[in-house]
Amino acid sequence: MADDDIGPIEFADDEVVPIADLVALYEAVGWLIQAADPDALARAVDRSTYVTTARDADGQLIGLARCLSDDVSIMYLQDVLVHPDHQRARIGTVLVGACLHRFEHVRRMVLMTDDEAGQHEFYRSLGFTNLADLAPLNLHTFVKISALPPS
Repeated sequence: MADDDIGPIEFADDEVVPIADLVALYEAVGWLIQAADPDALARAVDRSTYVTTARDADGQLIGLARCLSDDVSIMYLQDVLVHPDHQRARIGTVLVGACLHRFEHVRRMVLMTDDEAGQHEFYRSLGFTNLADLAPLNLHTFVKISALPPS
């Protein structure tokens, strides 16, 4: 996959990403809980249904998106990360676009994100709708999150 408008970035699907590259990217974006257990992080990425990555001209991992899916009725966009030095360069758009294209036949595509206006604007620009805006459909989302490890 390539996008000439964003420079010399190499995009790849289902790359086996070295643990050190994963940890460096997750740390760079401040996802320290995930980076704190490199083996668990590697297992999570490895067990994803689909992973798409972005590397700069030097081969550094600068972006990653991963999905979990039954490939019929649901796709969950689990992680979308772009290194802070490369944000706002359309890399996240290309990564999410690859996920949406891969699962375009799936009925429901879901993601959960932080309460940051920039993230909400980004996902809305890609066609996602905040469940709170769908009140007339009478849909509800429930989540159970286990306790976070001590910092």
